[in-house]
Amino acid sequence: MAFTFDFSNKNVLVVGGTSGINRGIAETFAKAGARVAVVSRSQEKVDDTVQSLKNCGAVDATGFSADVREVDAIKAGIDNIAANWGKLDVVVSGAAGNFPALAMGMSPNGFRSVIEIDLLGTFHVMQAVYPHLKKPGAAIINISAPQAEIPMAGQSHVCAAKAGVDMITRTLCLEWGVEGVRINSIIPGPIDNTEGMKRLAPTEGLRIAVIKSVPLQRMGTTDDIANACLFLASDLASYISGAVIPVDGGWAQGGAAVVGAGLAEMLKGMPKNK
Repeated sequence: MAFTFDFSNKNVLVVGGTSGINRGIAETFAKAGARVAVVSRSQEKVDDTVQSLKNCGAVDATGFSADVREVDAIKAGIDNIAANWGKLDVVVSGAAGNFPALAMGMSPNGFRSVIEIDLLGTFHVMQAVYPHLKKPGAAIINISAPQAEIPMAGQSHVCAAKAGVDMITRTLCLEWGVEGVRINSIIPGPIDNTEGMKRLAPTEGLRIAVIKSVPLQRMGTTDDIANACLFLASDLASYISGAVIPVDGGWAQGGAAVVGAGLAEMLKGMPKNK
């Protein structure tokens, strides 16, 4: 059954939108006719993605480079987008950092960096976009991770950070709902051809184990996550807010822990990481 979403002339911001899952989301909104802005730390990646968004059919496309840990830079860039485009209809916050490391092999700085990118970065984005959200009507989607709900060896930093991201989602649902702003989280499963999956399943053996652990017996694609974002940002989801939704082929039902077990075996005996 064919179905299309129309985001013509809607203003969409995708933070972390120049690679992997987030770039796929940005390009999918562009194909649906939206104006799309992206943010990442690399201006070169921003420029490349903006051109791709225009090629995908975006009514307009722009972006800026900034680190989500730098609140003033994030705020200034988002203020500028809103000054040019007006109120934001959709915000996708997906900036993330990760590396595999057992807790006793991880430096405090390594743990802190993931907390600051994933958790503090999400808070910075939420504060920066709030004055520019369409009220009522705006939809926010935070990109979470299975580690928010499933403990994984070698991922204590990400587990802590992403659990916090989902609690931000739930809390802002309460605080901003009265103004007609909806906010939800998506938990992607194992998504093929992404940097995150390469880090979590760096060997062919782990990759095969991951596929076998997914009830649907395949890895997901960036389109799977992007389509879920289109739905959550659309009027079809007008009564969905505060939800944390796995888009993972059923992986959370018991298979996701295979990643942590595999990482633990790989990391044992390795030198201290970061």
